[in-house]
Amino acid sequence: MAGRGVGRLKRRAEFLRVAATRRKWAAEGLILEAAAAEQGLESVPRIGFTVTKKIGNAVTRNRARRRLKAAAEQVMPDHAATGHEYVAIGRSTTVERPFALLVGDFEAALRRLRLWRPDGDTQ
Repeated sequence: MAGRGVGRLKRRAEFLRVAATRRKWAAEGLILEAAAAEQGLESVPRIGFTVTKKIGNAVTRNRARRRLKAAAEQVMPDHAATGHEYVAIGRSTTVERPFALLVGDFEAALRRLRLWRPDGDTQ
């Protein structure tokens, strides 16, 4: 991702650890979960993406995941609080939702979780 960088969550255990905190916000186009990063991984925010089979077939799920990644690329590098890990979960509306509104959902979720970082702030 562009900017100062955003890492990725890849392993199932990382996704489960974020989910276990039960800190999340559901917007119309996505659900964003957040957790404080593990010791030693606080330098950049990290994000993982998931879309369940309830959303549709593989083509639909991949499209939803790609849209979440693209929206995250616009918001997360400049506005996600450092020292946290995030999981973006696709919803049934993720595929059809206008992209500008999907980006707005990311921004709103970060604000609601109190993890919004204005441009240029380090925390």
